Amino acid sequence: MRIRATVAAVSGALALSALAVPAAQADGDRSWSVPRPFSASQSSKAESGKAKHSFGATAQGGSALITHVVLNGGKPAVAGTKTPQTYGVSITATDDSGITDVYAYVWKGASIDDPDSIRIYQNEDVNDCTAVDATTLTCKMTVTFDPAMLHNSAAGSWKIGAAALANDGEVIENHTAGKTSLQRFSKLTVNASPEPVEKGKTLTVTGKLTRANWDTATYKGYTNQPVKLQFREKGATGYTTVKTVTSSSTGTLKTTVKASADGYWRYSFAGTSTTPAVSAVGDFVDVK
Repeated sequence: MRIRATVAAVSGALALSALAVPAAQADGDRSWSVPRPFSASQSSKAESGKAKHSFGATAQGGSALITHVVLNGGKPAVAGTKTPQTYGVSITATDDSGITDVYAYVWKGASIDDPDSIRIYQNEDVNDCTAVDATTLTCKMTVTFDPAMLHNSAAGSWKIGAAALANDGEVIENHTAGKTSLQRFSKLTVNASPEPVEKGKTLTVTGKLTRANWDTATYKGYTNQPVKLQFREKGATGYTTVKTVTSSSTGTLKTTVKASADGYWRYSFAGTSTTPAVSAVGDFVDVK
C-alpha cells in the first residue's frame, strides 16, 4: 500500500531537536536549506499527553526504531561547479503502533549542534511512502547539494539524520542513522602525438586531471595524484595499464612510450574519498 505522507512546514509544528535548528544555517556567505517539520495534525498527536520522545544519536525508550537509511543507493553523491545535484534517500522505520511519517536530512561537522556544521534538509513537503506491513513504513525523499552553497571542505564523509513519527505519538530521531559521502566531480583528458607515428618511434601522451573547486566555482588541477596510462590495441575489448604517471602541481600529465601497434591511449584515475574515479576517452593512434 502506497501512502502520500505530508511533512508541511507550519507554525507551531513539532520541535524535533534536529529540526529546531535556525531556519537557515550560514557558512560565510552561503546559506543552507530550511527544515520542514511534521505537519500540525501530526504534531498535535506527538504533543499530546501520550507522546513519547526519543531524540539523539542513540535514542532510548519506546518501541519505535529507524531500521534502514540510504542515500543514492549507497553510492557517493557527486557535485560539479554549477548544477545542483539531487539524490534520493530511502528511510524505513517501525513501531508497534505503526509509523505515520519520517523525515530526512544530511549534515557534516563536529556535531549536529556545532554552528559550523552544514545541514541540508529534504526537499519534499510530501513523502512517497509504502507500508511494508502494519508496523513498518518506508519513505522516499530527496536532498539537493548545490555547488553555490558548498566549500571544498564539504567534500568527504557526511551523516544522514532521520526522524520518525509513530501512530501512538512517539517521535524517534537519530542524527547518525546513516552515512554517505560527497565528492567533487572530476575530469580527465588525454592526447597522444604525433598522429600517425612510425612503429618504434616515441609517442608523447599528455593530459590533465581536474576536479570541481567549490570555492571558486571552477575546475582546478588535482595535484600529486597517481594516474594510470592505459592502452587498448585495435580490435581488443579492454585496456591494459602501461605505467603510472603522477599529476603535476597544476594537474597536468605527461609521459612517453614507444609506438608498437594501432590502438587507443587513455589516462585513468582510480579516485579518492573526495573525488570520483574517471577515465579519459581513448585517443586513437595510427602506427605506420
